[in-house]
Amino acid sequence: MTLNFSAIEAKWRTAWYNAKINESEPRPGEKKFFMIFAYPGVTGYLHVGHMRGYTFSDAVVRYKLMTGHNVLFPVGTHATGNGAISFARKVERQDESVIEILRANGCPEGTMSRLSDPLEVVRFFNNVYVNDYWKRFGFMSDWRRFTCTINPDYSRFIEWQMRKLKSEGLLIQKPYFAAACIEHGPVAVDASETDISKGGNAEVLEYVLLKFDLEDGRKLVAATLRPETVFGLTNFWVNPEVEYVDVRVGEEIWVVSKQAAEKLKLQKDDMEVKGSANGAELIGRRCRAPFTGKMLAIFPSLLCDPNVGTGLVMSVPSDAPVDWIGLVELERDKTSRGKYGITDKMLQDSQPVPIIKTPGWGPLPAVEITEKMGITSLSDPKLEDATKEIYKSGFHKGVMNEACGDFAGQPVERAKEAMREEMLSSGQADLLYDLSEEVLCRCGNRVLIKKIPDQWFIDYANPALTERSKEQALTMKILPREYYENIQGVLEWYRERACVRLGNWLGTRFPFDQKWIIEAIADSTLYPVYYVISRYANEGLITAERMDEGFFDYVLLGRGDLEAVAKATGFSREVLDRVRAEFEYWYPLDINLGGKEHMTVHFPVFLMNHVAVLRPQHWPRGIIVNWYITATGGKISKSKGGAQPIPDAAERFGVDAMRLFYAHIASLYVDVAWEDEKVEGYRDRLERLWNLASELSAIDTDAVTEVDAWLAARMQTRLVRLHKFMAEYDLRSYANDVYFEIPQDMRWYLRRGGKNKMAISKALETWVPLMVPATPHIAEELWERMGKAPFVSTAQLEQGSITDSVLIAEAKEKLVERLMADVSEILKVTEMRPTRTTIMTAPAWKQDMFQDALADPKSRPDVSALIKSAMARHQSPELKKEIPAFAKEIAAEVAKMSPEDRQVLGARVSERETLSGAKEFLEAEFGCRVDVFSADDPARTDPKGKARFARPGRPAVFIE
Repeated sequence: MTLNFSAIEAKWRTAWYNAKINESEPRPGEKKFFMIFAYPGVTGYLHVGHMRGYTFSDAVVRYKLMTGHNVLFPVGTHATGNGAISFARKVERQDESVIEILRANGCPEGTMSRLSDPLEVVRFFNNVYVNDYWKRFGFMSDWRRFTCTINPDYSRFIEWQMRKLKSEGLLIQKPYFAAACIEHGPVAVDASETDISKGGNAEVLEYVLLKFDLEDGRKLVAATLRPETVFGLTNFWVNPEVEYVDVRVGEEIWVVSKQAAEKLKLQKDDMEVKGSANGAELIGRRCRAPFTGKMLAIFPSLLCDPNVGTGLVMSVPSDAPVDWIGLVELERDKTSRGKYGITDKMLQDSQPVPIIKTPGWGPLPAVEITEKMGITSLSDPKLEDATKEIYKSGFHKGVMNEACGDFAGQPVERAKEAMREEMLSSGQADLLYDLSEEVLCRCGNRVLIKKIPDQWFIDYANPALTERSKEQALTMKILPREYYENIQGVLEWYRERACVRLGNWLGTRFPFDQKWIIEAIADSTLYPVYYVISRYANEGLITAERMDEGFFDYVLLGRGDLEAVAKATGFSREVLDRVRAEFEYWYPLDINLGGKEHMTVHFPVFLMNHVAVLRPQHWPRGIIVNWYITATGGKISKSKGGAQPIPDAAERFGVDAMRLFYAHIASLYVDVAWEDEKVEGYRDRLERLWNLASELSAIDTDAVTEVDAWLAARMQTRLVRLHKFMAEYDLRSYANDVYFEIPQDMRWYLRRGGKNKMAISKALETWVPLMVPATPHIAEELWERMGKAPFVSTAQLEQGSITDSVLIAEAKEKLVERLMADVSEILKVTEMRPTRTTIMTAPAWKQDMFQDALADPKSRPDVSALIKSAMARHQSPELKKEIPAFAKEIAAEVAKMSPEDRQVLGARVSERETLSGAKEFLEAEFGCRVDVFSADDPARTDPKGKARFARPGRPAVFIE
């Protein structure tokens, strides 16, 4: 049958929320579990990729709810920053792409007109995220606790957090060169791209600006990352097509590109543009190099990018492949030489000068590598690789040569710093900060580096804080394992981070200076705490304007006097104590889940803020990182248009099919491409499982067979395995057993002739609850059809236990399954139509040795001990010849077994009796007569001596 997934989903989420099974109340004495996922930024519609981490979190919470835990799973949104402002601006100017996205997602025209207001954007998307996404997917979230980072009550909490950091000496103020949008002010440039739409991997580069004197008193200013190469200068490059300008910096006139002047204006206190400078007029002239005083010819180069550095470039052809090939091309370009009056003598004077001794290279590495790689043109793409190779080897391994004066013999890395300092102190150089790649604010403006003279920072470099955070991380459940190991280095590496910004932003005002807004990372580190409090604010029991420092100190730090706090805030003593008790109950946070972009940004500061502000018993216990759902070409981005709307996908595939896709398609720790066909495959699987469950439920006989005991045992085995998976949050393995392996078990039971309604009913009562974490709506519908009430979502999962009877039942059926597989393979290879199959089980001496091997606690059984034990039991001369070889074989076989298989096969069963009991089934399967003997039974039929191949668990087979 075809299921109406949408109707089933609507039915059960309505029932859950009406019954309020999603609401969380402290229950002292009961185990608790508190989990969050990183709340999304309010920058537009979410996409199907986001739901991977979200549904994983809900599955974990549901599992915990069904294993005796009182759970708290709150949600919220992160509206801090300029995301909503940028979105509103685009609506206001009727940006075609944004309007089309709104219409494609079903936004009413009347609502659309209101979205030119950033606060309306936040309200609109808060509603979309909660109702169209999280409720639609049936999350067990306590909606009473929803919060948003621009809510007044949330802001009071963030103000308190800043006050606590300052009281701990962790807020510092100093000048800072920050990435900034011209309109919105400083932005965070990191992989999370909270504030930006492009350039999350950009780095801030420090350029040394070297000043080259012109005869007219002006200075050509070139930006370099390698000031020590000044000894190798041979010429200077200017782009004749670039618009340069004269700028006054202090008492000097600099020549730079117009774009560089814009950057300098943001970084220099005393600077103004004086006029334009013609690049073409500079070419053919000469300038004097700093430090060495060498006169250099000025040559043309279209590779001088006005957006990079200053748009002017100094030339070091000995160690810069681009400079060397530039000279080679110029020598061939008679037209340009004639146009700019560049003589042969000028070119001869610009030949490379060796300055660095680099292991593995001659005196002129740039010349050598271009010849080696066959590079003769500036358009050759291999030039980039050549540049990287020479830069890396020269900088990290090179030594300055004898042409470098007092710096001769110094490692390049040391010489660079020494020369930088000397030229800066002598006024021959200055500094410029720039980004390594183009970065765009969410508003669309370019991001540049701007000097902030009084920037506030959180001091994450504080040694004591770093050490305490590293120690706490060692105690935490951090997945994947690689991140558990790597986070120690990340915490050690972390330095001061700007925590406030100027400009047009949504967010919380900085309590110590209202001109600042607390930035988006700083206000999203301690927020799990506020989910405990937000409910009381949402219900009106406490109000934002009265949430003072004393209130938060009392409920979160246990400080202060109840009567005094009640009097100061006007909050009732009962409410104050309830909030405090609830925080003590739910905290610490058990799991914080977020995308891999948070590994170097959010998660480290999340941990460090908890350690800095809260008491040790409230420090977090776990972090889980999820990888992405990708589209063709990379990560899906909601700010760039996103993917198909989540409600549309839910309608097309069904929520539970999507949840199962996320749970099972791959490990959480790898990226996965979204593919409609695969999601459809999971929907089809759910329909097949529905039909299987219906088929099983329809069986109404009391017939008892031995396989009934196996089915009960197998469910116990599955339960134990499933709980082990979830102890490691391995939802994929859990889903594989529930949706693939257990159905196989059920089909095997039917194939083996199982038809006992009591055994089936018990198995279904075990199996259906196991579906709840991944596919809760289908599980509820099946549970109801089984006549169960009220909700399977609140049922408790069996723990499962591996008893002797379970092991015996499993061992017996494993023997039958193995035999089936072996005979099927023989028949497939030989293409025989059997008339009789003789099965010969291993003799007693082999069974004894096999049990000895399984009982050996070592991963690889001791062969000599096996031989010794067997020799003591069996005196037959013939056996004593066979025992050593068999001991080696059986030890190797046991060494390859999983612990589970060793445990099952260690339950010694009579193989002959077991297979004789399955004779009727085997005859039906093989289509012939089946006889079962022990390999040492003289009455056996074995004309080809197959009995000698009989092994424990793998009988010998003779087919006629």
